[in-house]
Amino acid sequence: MRTGQILWPTDFSETAAHALSYAIEMANLYHVGLKILHVVEQPIGDENFMILSITPEELAKSMEDAAAIKMQALLAGLNTELPVTTLIRRGDPVYQILEEANSKDIGMVVIASHGRTGISHFLHTNVAEAVANGAACPVLVVK
Repeated sequence: MRTGQILWPTDFSETAAHALSYAIEMANLYHVGLKILHVVEQPIGDENFMILSITPEELAKSMEDAAAIKMQALLAGLNTELPVTTLIRRGDPVYQILEEANSKDIGMVVIASHGRTGISHFLHTNVAEAVANGAACPVLVVK
């Protein structure tokens, strides 16, 4: 834990931004780097029935480009001396976060919880919960 980077998955939401302060605090505490990960979900649909005038691949590329712009803005606003690396991946968020979390260079994941309760909790995939259950390293879930 003390030599691995802190992984901070983000969807660029306000809740995720709140978790960033905890990720930076943990990275400073252990004198390790911070790795920021954003996952672009692959658009799905049958191309024969789509109303879009672009292909799912073009849409995904556009989403990745938008994420890269948000990532650059985020980095410009960070005031830290920590080594920071960024990743933008495409696919299922849980799978991609766990793939990165279970790599050899990650010591801890700091992830935001969306705080859903009741029926909403059961109807939506809880990414933070799935990551906490599937990661080999410690996971800090921030409310």
